[in-house]
Amino acid sequence: MHSNEKPFSCEVCSKQFFQKGHISDHFRIHTNRKPYPCYVCSKQFSQMGNLKRHLRLHTNEKPYSCEVCSKQFSQKSTLNDHYRTYENDKPLSCDVCRKEFSRKSNLKQHFRTHTNEKLYSCVVCNKQFSHKCGLNKHFRTHTNEKPHSCDVCNKQFSQKGTLDIHFRTHTNEKPYSCNVCNKRFSQKGSLDIHFRTHTNEKPYSCDVCNKQYSQKGSLDIHYRTHTNEKPYSCNVCNKQFSRKSALDKHFRSHTKEKHYTCVLCNKQFSHKYGLIKHFCTHTNEKPYSCDVCNKRFSQKGALYIHFSTHTNEKLNSCVVCNKQFSHKCGLNKHFRTHMNEKPHSCDVCHKQFSQKVLKMHIFVHKNEKSYKNKVETKVGCATNNILRKVLTSMDKKFFTCDVCNRAFSKEWDFIKPFRTHTDEKPSSCDACGREFSRKGNLKVHFRIHSNDKRHFCDVCSKWFSQKHSLNKHFFFLFIQMKNLIFVTFATNISLRKIA
Repeated sequence: MHSNEKPFSCEVCSKQFFQKGHISDHFRIHTNRKPYPCYVCSKQFSQMGNLKRHLRLHTNEKPYSCEVCSKQFSQKSTLNDHYRTYENDKPLSCDVCRKEFSRKSNLKQHFRTHTNEKLYSCVVCNKQFSHKCGLNKHFRTHTNEKPHSCDVCNKQFSQKGTLDIHFRTHTNEKPYSCNVCNKRFSQKGSLDIHFRTHTNEKPYSCDVCNKQYSQKGSLDIHYRTHTNEKPYSCNVCNKQFSRKSALDKHFRSHTKEKHYTCVLCNKQFSHKYGLIKHFCTHTNEKPYSCDVCNKRFSQKGALYIHFSTHTNEKLNSCVVCNKQFSHKCGLNKHFRTHMNEKPHSCDVCHKQFSQKVLKMHIFVHKNEKSYKNKVETKVGCATNNILRKVLTSMDKKFFTCDVCNRAFSKEWDFIKPFRTHTDEKPSSCDACGREFSRKGNLKVHFRIHSNDKRHFCDVCSKWFSQKHSLNKHFFFLFIQMKNLIFVTFATNISLRKIA
C-alpha cells in the first residue's frame, strides 16, 4: 500500500497509475470524452473532480485558506502555489532563459514566448494567442462582455485586473514607488514608464525618422504624423484628430465646458494645461531655462520656440514651395496662402480672412461717428502716454548722467541713453549691417527685412511693421478728418449764402 510502485499504465502515452480506475479517468483525455456537464453553464469535463472544482467558480466557495494571511482559495493546488510566494520557492526553471517559476502551468505558458507557439485562435477574427486567458480576454472585445463591475461607481470592465487598477482611483492607493524620487503610482506599468525619465531610456524608435520614445503609445501616435492617419473625428463638425485626447479637448469648444478653475481668481479653463499656464501668472514661476542665454520661461513650448533663435533651426517646411519655418504655427498660416483657405468670416459682409484679424476688421463697418471716436481715442491715448511720462518723471531719480546731467530712476534706463554720448552700437543687423545702440531697436528694424507687420490700424485695416509708423498714420488720419470737417462746414455755409 505504501510502495511507490505504479502497476497500471496507459496504453497510449505509457503514463503510470496506482489504481486501475485512474486509468479510466485518464484515458478520456485521449478520447476527448467528457461525461460530466456543469448544470449552470453546460461546460463539460472528463473527470468528476474537475467538475467539482469548476462549480466553486459559480458558488464562490473557497474551502482552502492561507494560515499566514487568511486569504482563501477554491483549489488546494492554488493554495500551495500561494505558499511558495512566502518561501520564494521556484523549483521550476526555463531551459532557454533560466527564468524560474513556482507553477508548472506558468512555465508552460512562458515557454511559448520562445517557441512563438500560439495554440488558441479566435473564431471571429482568427487572431491567435499563446495563452487561453489571452483568448478569453480578447473574445470579450467582440461580445462587449464586461462581467466585472466596480462596487463604488458601477463602472464595468472586461478584465478583473483592470477593475483592480480602477478601484485604486477610489481608494487613492499607490503601492508602487520610485526608488529615485519616491513618487508613487497605482500601476506598475506607470512606474516603469516614469523610471525612464531618470534613466533617459527610450526603447521605441520610429522606422521613418529614427526619433525615439520612452513609451510605445507615444511612438504609435507619432507614427500617424507620417501616415497622416486621423482615426478620431468630431461628431459635430467632422474634424479629424490623430489623438483621442486632442478630440476631447476640441469637443469642449462646442460644449463650452470648463472643468478647471483657478483657486486665486476663479477664472475657468476648459483644459488643464491652460490652468497650469495661467497659474504661473500668479506665482511668476518660470521653471524652464535656456541652456544658451539662461533666459527663463513659464511654458516649455515657449522655451522650444525661443531656442530656435539660437540654432536658427527650421524643421517645418512647406510641401508646395519648400519655404522653411521654425514654428509649426507659422507653417500653418503660410500654407493657407496656397490653399486660399480663409476659416474666419465676418458676420456683416461675410468677408473671409486667413488669420484671426476678424475682430479688427469689424471696425470697418462702424459709422462715421465711431470712425471719429476711434481716431480721437487714439489721439487721447497718445496724450495719456505723455501724461504718464510726466508723472513718472516726478519719481525719485538716483542715477545722473555726467555728460548731460539727465536723471533716471533705474540703472538700465540710465545705461541705454548713455550710449548716445559714447556712440556705442553693440547690436548689428545680419541682413544689411546697420548698427543700433539698443537690441529692441534692432528687432524692430529687422521686421523691414522679414516683412513682419504686427501693428494693425483698426480704422482702415492697414498693417505696419513699427509702432511709430502706426502712430504717424493715426496723426495723418486725424489731420485728414479735421480738414474734411472744415471743408464740409465751409461748403454748407457757401450753399446757404447762395440760397
